[in-house]
Amino acid sequence: MVSLAEREHAEKIRSAIAASKIPPLVVPQETFARLRAPAETTPYPLDYAFHLLGDIKGKTVLEYGCGDGRYTVLLAERGAKVIALDISAPLLALARKRLEINGCEGVELMLGSAHALPLPDESVDIIFGMAILHHLDLKLASREVQRVLRKGGRGIFKEPIRNSKLVAWLRQFLPKHGDVSPFERPLTDREIKDFAMPYEQRARTFQLPLSRIAHILGHGRAVDFSAHVDSYLLRRFPSLIYYGAVKVFEIVKPQKAQVDSFNEYCGCVAAPATDDQC
Repeated sequence: MVSLAEREHAEKIRSAIAASKIPPLVVPQETFARLRAPAETTPYPLDYAFHLLGDIKGKTVLEYGCGDGRYTVLLAERGAKVIALDISAPLLALARKRLEINGCEGVELMLGSAHALPLPDESVDIIFGMAILHHLDLKLASREVQRVLRKGGRGIFKEPIRNSKLVAWLRQFLPKHGDVSPFERPLTDREIKDFAMPYEQRARTFQLPLSRIAHILGHGRAVDFSAHVDSYLLRRFPSLIYYGAVKVFEIVKPQKAQVDSFNEYCGCVAAPATDDQC
């Protein structure tokens, strides 16, 4: 049984290594243009996550695991009041530099644990988490997400998934990423549904196996081509969702408190519908 302290210590070590590889800090203008208002039909998971954001001007957005701030700048550019949280001091230092270089002001950088958010109850309109949940204890993270979201608030997440044992077996023959911590792993659709329970959610799956291989090997044109092919195949053959590698999903906290919602869900209420039938 992995303790929370062990898990978070491993993440701090991994993050320090990632921070030592200083990336380019200037966000290209074409990135701003691409992610400012992506279409709902985009074949790219990150673009779809930004599509789900919608108009966030004046909203309080918690960037859940901001890392080096690559998305913090984009959230701030949309006019949100951004709280950028991460467990890694070196990564937050990089995020601060990125914000300065890109002329972003008003972002609150916050050092803290995603398992115990240093925020009041119902203080956040939107939680935006890109590839963070698979690093976390999902039960603790779900509790904190639900606690800090305001009624009517939304959580938007992008996560690696792996449902198929065959795909998991094939993955061992592909190149490994060097900055992987020992406790992180792709999630399953079942885990994502459990994380979102009992809130309403919608979801969309991306990257079938061949597309994932192109992505891992870094062939740009092949990635773009396969992304469009995957998008068509996933629409045409919904059963292929089981073999997807990335899921973007949104949860919505009800406007009114649900009495005994957890008990009802576990007893007789059916699971909320999603865009994916997985």
